[in-house]
Amino acid sequence: MGTANDGQQRAAGPESGADGTPTDLYSFAVRLRRMNGEINRLVHGFAAEHGLHPTDIQALAAIMDADEPMTPGRLRQHLGLTSGAVTACVDRLERAGHIRRVRESADRRVVHLHYAPDARSAARSYFRPLAAATEAARARFSEAELAVVLRFLTAMNEELGTVGPGAR
Repeated sequence: MGTANDGQQRAAGPESGADGTPTDLYSFAVRLRRMNGEINRLVHGFAAEHGLHPTDIQALAAIMDADEPMTPGRLRQHLGLTSGAVTACVDRLERAGHIRRVRESADRRVVHLHYAPDARSAARSYFRPLAAATEAARARFSEAELAVVLRFLTAMNEELGTVGPGAR
């Protein structure tokens, strides 16, 4: 599906895949923006339903997806917020029952943030349509194609982590 600006924007390079699908930078940008918009629509709905800010949902995702226990300092870096803004965010999430602060270290100053099990089930329930849409989209592709998609998404996240404010 194109946009009204496709002809203008893509005149410089008609890159396309074997099936004729455009593969130029503009086509990627349009589709990534559209997907981001749809996900944001769902995130904003969840946030509103739970009395949270969209940034709080980003924080929840960061806590849930972290490879190691999340700390407020790492969360600040990940979200690109001030320490005061992260404290307010963590306070809201804890009050709403979405996370727990735990002092697991011998150093009592170290606080780990954990996603609360009850909150996880509420999120699963709300985002079930997103999971279903993801499964429906995945079913259109072979395992080999999905591996390429995952490699692309991984590369995009790596590249995005090196640009802009709070680059990692």
